[in-house]
Amino acid sequence: MSTTASSIRHGRAGFVGVLLMLVLFLVCSPRAFAHAVLVRSTPADGAVLHTGNVTFTLDYNSRIDERRSVLHLTGSGNQEIALNTETPKGPAQLKAAVHGLKNGVYHLAWQVLAEDGHITRGAITFTVAGQ
Repeated sequence: MSTTASSIRHGRAGFVGVLLMLVLFLVCSPRAFAHAVLVRSTPADGAVLHTGNVTFTLDYNSRIDERRSVLHLTGSGNQEIALNTETPKGPAQLKAAVHGLKNGVYHLAWQVLAEDGHITRGAITFTVAGQ
């Protein structure tokens, strides 16, 4: 076997090894694809509440940038309702509260910036009834 053929064979083996290590790193590293996905909310989407005093807790599957994340609450006629932000219990959570909601359907829209730099949006609809 010539020295050139041996060098090419070892070069390919090295390349394949590096490529395999890169693939394993990406597959085994969930942070490499850390889009923030809402995993739990209080109240839950579609909930019926019997009080006009609501604390919102939104938990995500990855760390979010709280300062660059937004919550908007709207009621009937798309009227925006002010929220009081609260300190979350961890880096993957948003918290806010509102008091004195009247009976009706409400829409909490959220937008978060994940640690991977991607923005994720979603919404939760709930009803206040029978208070």
